[in-house]
Amino acid sequence: MVGASDDHTKVGSIVLRNLVGHGYDGVVYPVNSRREAVHGITAYPRVADLPHMPDLAIICTPAATVADLIRECGACGILGVVIISAGFREIGDAGRQLENEVREAAASCPGLRILGPNCLGFMVPGRSLNASFATEGLPAGRVAFISQSGALGTAVVDWAQAKGVGFSFFASLGNILDIGFDDLLDYLAADKQTSAVMLYVESITAARDFMSAARALARVKPIVVCKAGRFAESAHAAASHTGAMAGVDEVYDAAFSRAGIVRVADVDELFDCAELLSKEQQLPQGERLAIVTNAGGPGVMATDALLARRGRLAQLKPETIARLSELLPAAWSHGNPIDVLGDAPADRYGQALDVVLRSAEVDAAVVVLTPQAMTEPLGTAQAVIRTAAESHKPVLTSWMGDKSVRTAVELMNRESLPTYRTPEQAVRAFMHLVEYVRRRELLYVTPRDVPLTFKLDRAGLCTRFAELTSRGQAVLTEDESKALLDAYGIPVTRTAPAQTAADAVRLAAELGYPVVLKVLSPQITHKTEVDGVALDLSNADDVRRAFERIVHTARERRPDADVQGVTVQRMVSFARGMELILGAKTDPVFGPVIMVGQGGVAAELLEDHALELPPLDETLARRMLASLRSWPLLAGYRGRAPLADSFLVFDCRVARGHRDRNQPAGRDARRGDRGRRPSVRRSNSRVGDHAALWSSGDFTLSRAFRRRPRDARWHARGSAADSPSRRAAVAGPAEPLLGANAL
Repeated sequence: MVGASDDHTKVGSIVLRNLVGHGYDGVVYPVNSRREAVHGITAYPRVADLPHMPDLAIICTPAATVADLIRECGACGILGVVIISAGFREIGDAGRQLENEVREAAASCPGLRILGPNCLGFMVPGRSLNASFATEGLPAGRVAFISQSGALGTAVVDWAQAKGVGFSFFASLGNILDIGFDDLLDYLAADKQTSAVMLYVESITAARDFMSAARALARVKPIVVCKAGRFAESAHAAASHTGAMAGVDEVYDAAFSRAGIVRVADVDELFDCAELLSKEQQLPQGERLAIVTNAGGPGVMATDALLARRGRLAQLKPETIARLSELLPAAWSHGNPIDVLGDAPADRYGQALDVVLRSAEVDAAVVVLTPQAMTEPLGTAQAVIRTAAESHKPVLTSWMGDKSVRTAVELMNRESLPTYRTPEQAVRAFMHLVEYVRRRELLYVTPRDVPLTFKLDRAGLCTRFAELTSRGQAVLTEDESKALLDAYGIPVTRTAPAQTAADAVRLAAELGYPVVLKVLSPQITHKTEVDGVALDLSNADDVRRAFERIVHTARERRPDADVQGVTVQRMVSFARGMELILGAKTDPVFGPVIMVGQGGVAAELLEDHALELPPLDETLARRMLASLRSWPLLAGYRGRAPLADSFLVFDCRVARGHRDRNQPAGRDARRGDRGRRPSVRRSNSRVGDHAALWSSGDFTLSRAFRRRPRDARWHARGSAADSPSRRAAVAGPAEPLLGANAL
């Protein structure tokens, strides 16, 4: 314990008291060059003076001294270090320099690992080890908690003490100079004392390692995350807190989903999940919930909460209703929620719950009690505990009120029966369990093998696009975009540029009427904003007039733009088609990201889209589409033929193309390209009532949805993230496409 102190106001004093004051039976050596003893324990002036070399060093000295202490620890053979000291990159450039010095010192000590700096420390309650400066320790239990915020960690400690919720492990990561989420997730996957993991995340650094570790752990243990920084302002605050870079929040959602992690909205929900996971509940086999209550109002509240989260109210079978009718008064609700009436004694609750849990149409139950004149809160709790113990299905409770139900709530907490203040909280916790089960199932899904063949001339593409990369062009023209798409076997319409009205008329005659004209300008991405699109032109006169109007209007509205003329292409209409937008970008944290959603000029307004990390297989592509609000239109709505299947190949090909674009030559496929962060500019130019042309951005695409033959053959390569290897690359093999500075 380097920096141990007798001054009770200093961190070094608090940490030492925690180490020796919670029953830890290991040896603790205080290091203090100015004192012979600290808290009555013999102190040593230097690490090198210790009689035996310990397994772990905890440093609580000023930031400027830490680098030298790291070298001293490494020279003495200490390979585990916790740096609680603050004053590093979170304070700015001066602190960042000190952190770099610590990193260099650690690099000179092979095998040395560091937790922190700027962290609270860690706890292992089952070993009575409290290596932190939290004011209290944690009760032992089955849930692990990893937090990027030390302050939130102290709040959880205080809450756990009050609720009696036990933890197997706690760690505060701080600035994550070395040990990160992925290292601790690996550790917890093998920890027999841990049955579930909670995370508080502000930013992810080693994204691919995190994804690999999380997917491996989520297959066997639930992971629940609370991610701060949903909006630009809060993300900036989080970045200034940890000194780390934050990515787009929607991309975090996609990454958590892909890894099998359940995300909660706030700390309240995180506590609700801790309450549930700490009680060793069985996982539900489905989402069908039964609600047993002694009051109609709370039952309705629970039902609303369930349906709002896309859960299902169990539909009781006639035989279940008949059995309940034999046990309950005639005035019971005869449906779900099961209202056992306000005068329900304890045994009535127990009998009704027993019937419900034995019913095949029920996957779990929430039991709600409101204190009334004839209510027996404690007796009912005892009856519910006995009944729940005999079932393999999850049971959650909500004893509403405070003073009159306090003893019953304390009993249910002691007996590991999850209990909440409100029915909504109980339902919310149940749906988090359901979401974990859904996501875990996806981790085990093996997509069908459907062959796809197309020839890809990477060398030719490199040559063709060499000029773009050399001049640093950020946005592809429409013609360039289509050339790239065509290389991946994605059908595109032919586009021809016209600099004069005569050229436009000639090209229209060659292509065949009707045609579409669109303004041609590198600076004008959203062409409809300058009235730069003319549809369904059926003769030469229409084409001449449209050319003059488009060019004149574009130059008038965008005098800064280089208006080079128009592009001409055949008019394509689909009476029963649907316009979608498909895009790709490189997130600064997670790398390649694919987006699909409802397209058209109102795409940004509708905000109906989904994100996923490539590569995609059939299952992942279908899940993206099914998550859209407009999915019923794709699946076949009111007699229309379903369109979704024909789009899957398109989605997967674009994902493959963007994956290749993000695996340039000479780069490690596991780490990806962490260099330039290209911006995304999206265009969505219309070509008909139900169709849009390809447009460009940072390889972003927009196209009309069109049906393809039912027997279209394709093959989606399995995601490398699904590899059984712990460190499998998420982005797949490194196959260069356009060079190290592509697009």
